[in-house]
Amino acid sequence: MPMQINTNESGQKATIKLEGRFDFNASREFRDSYEGILGQQGVESIDVDLSDVNYLDSSALGMLLLLREKAEPSNVKLSLVNSRGAVRQILEVANFHKLFTLR
Repeated sequence: MPMQINTNESGQKATIKLEGRFDFNASREFRDSYEGILGQQGVESIDVDLSDVNYLDSSALGMLLLLREKAEPSNVKLSLVNSRGAVRQILEVANFHKLFTLR
């Protein structure tokens, strides 16, 4: 099943909700989703909701790092939220808790 991506913006906060397998096949759609948000005026924070992600690989980690790189010049705060199980373990092993707020 391809990954589903839903974005929601409300005021200064945006959420990117991911569902399914977060891997290389999702790269273009994921990039399009955050570029649309970063292009908006007034967005100060983005939550990447991983509650329905059941798999992520190294390319997904790379995509998250790219999002971080793109968000930094605008001082947009990034949080990875609702990760659990194997997804949470991968983020911790990759030391993403040092680069992102994990909630």
